[in-house]
Amino acid sequence: MEFIDLKSQYRAYQNEIDARMRAVLDHGHFIMGPEIAELEGLLAEYVGVKHCFTVASGTHSLEIALRALGVGTGDEVITVPFTWISTAETILLVGAKPVFIDIRASDFNMDVDLLERAITPQTKAIMPVSLFGQMPDYDRINAIAAKYGIPVIEDGAQSFGATRNGKRSCGVTLVGSTSFFPAKPLGCFGDGGALFTSNDALAAKIKAIRTHGGERRHYHPMVGMNGRFDTLQAAVILAKLPHFEWEVEQRNRIGARYTDLFLSRSSTLELSNSRTLELGAPAVMPGNTHVYAQYTIRVPDRDALGAKLKEAGIPTAVYYPKCLHEQPVFAPLGYKWGDFPEAERASREVISLPMHPFLGEAEQDKIVEEVLKFSNLH
Repeated sequence: MEFIDLKSQYRAYQNEIDARMRAVLDHGHFIMGPEIAELEGLLAEYVGVKHCFTVASGTHSLEIALRALGVGTGDEVITVPFTWISTAETILLVGAKPVFIDIRASDFNMDVDLLERAITPQTKAIMPVSLFGQMPDYDRINAIAAKYGIPVIEDGAQSFGATRNGKRSCGVTLVGSTSFFPAKPLGCFGDGGALFTSNDALAAKIKAIRTHGGERRHYHPMVGMNGRFDTLQAAVILAKLPHFEWEVEQRNRIGARYTDLFLSRSSTLELSNSRTLELGAPAVMPGNTHVYAQYTIRVPDRDALGAKLKEAGIPTAVYYPKCLHEQPVFAPLGYKWGDFPEAERASREVISLPMHPFLGEAEQDKIVEEVLKFSNLH
């Protein structure tokens, strides 16, 4: 059994992927070839924004967004401590200070009730994370940000394809960022990412920063980086893109089926907004669709469950076993254990089960059976 079955995906689209990659090998434009512009146009249309810029990774995309917004030394950026390190790492890379606020137990996303009190005169951006495949309440986040004149960057590395109130992830804030890491909902065969915006001035800065700060060849008015996306990787995504809506539908179906199976077969199961759960399934927030980059449950004896599932031939993963404020690199920020109780509790309880568009019902039944067998014994 595969945790994320990229081999089945490749076999399903092999002819299209091979043909697209072969075309790049034939024309030889391996950097900024024609596939880059083609892909950016299609992605911008899909998200519903004016501009898309593909970049070398999801980490590059966040750093470029911050630099394009002028965030730097002495500034603060509000984000969450329960996420992959790139979210806050990029804030340090531009010389700014990450300011953490806690998450909600229900959906693992930013607790918007805590946002306004974290804003100071030094706050120059808000960077919520659309974790595990669904978005937080961007209507409220954007309203608070507008009140103080602060830009919002969506870290949508795990949520590409999801919607909130009919709007797609990466198209709900001033700038949206995603990742094309192979395991993401829309992945390539290496590192990659993209930025999305409808702001023309911001788009011009993003485009320049991506290519060494150059507005045109041999004219560099700002500090940039080598953040370009490889043409071969663009070719892979172009081959996958026609199938993406089907994959999103499958992710929604399989994720909902997981939850239905757990709820129908267990009298102790609650959705993850319960305070008394023995085993918690992810809740989908009103107005949201969920692409289930991971299907993540909560179990007090998480490590024991992971070991038991491994014995049964079922792979699992933990996103994330430590919060960012526990990492040594963020120690100078001065946070301590207990500052973010929901994030800390989640980091000790979450475990992700196999999740991908090609997961069979028999495999899913076995996974649920083994999880509930463990849960009933503990």
